[in-house]
Amino acid sequence: MTSETYIAITGASTGIGRAAAKQFADEGRNLILIARNTDDLKTVRAEIQDAHPDLKVQVRSYDLTNTAQARALYYSLSDFNIDCWINNAGFGDYKLISDQDVNKAMLMIQLNVEALTLLSMLYVKDHENIQGTQLINVSSVGGYLMVPTCVTYSATKFYVGAFTENLALELRHKGAALKAKLYAPAATETNFGKVANDVENYDYDDAFGESYFTSEQSAKYLVQLFHDEDHIVGAINRDTFAFKLSQNVFPYAGDSGRNQVVEK
Repeated sequence: MTSETYIAITGASTGIGRAAAKQFADEGRNLILIARNTDDLKTVRAEIQDAHPDLKVQVRSYDLTNTAQARALYYSLSDFNIDCWINNAGFGDYKLISDQDVNKAMLMIQLNVEALTLLSMLYVKDHENIQGTQLINVSSVGGYLMVPTCVTYSATKFYVGAFTENLALELRHKGAALKAKLYAPAATETNFGKVANDVENYDYDDAFGESYFTSEQSAKYLVQLFHDEDHIVGAINRDTFAFKLSQNVFPYAGDSGRNQVVEK
């Protein structure tokens, strides 16, 4: 295994993932950039290494809507010392259920839910007892709020929130070294709008007025969550756009007498 530590980021070719990679690079962090588009990944790597020629920046091109490729990605990185894994890849679909394309919805579930779960589980199994390690899953304010025309997308993000918060509490209860965290951004100017609406051009000013962040602004809060030692959730308020760090948002039944007793 390499002695240098790395931060791995999925969905690193555009948007929040790309902006976060550059901000971590500014802090001197080596990076593993993961996305489908090899050319875009190489462009991001070149931009980072132009500014920081001493950093090590790896690129991996995998389609994470394919479970076999997601698994292959993880095992391809077994020789790297990854002290933070960030599951940022995902996409949305702004349509009524009756108008949604079923195939697109299934791919969204495979990426937003299945790949994130698989990569999280594999990382936890390998790193839960390694000091200084983190797993950060990127959700959305739509993961805490039922949003019109976003039934399926919001549901995937509710899953991400419930999975990650419960995992974080499980790790804490076990006394594990690994910390799991959830980042829930609000509207951010990325390719998300075009993909979610199936359009070539998407104007965030028309769609949201001034109520959206740039990718760089959203990434700043992701990096802030990375540096925080005490909290599980970092979320943007959809109305005020204030950033708040907190413990679990969903109720936790950890002290309930109704839980199954697990023999040790």
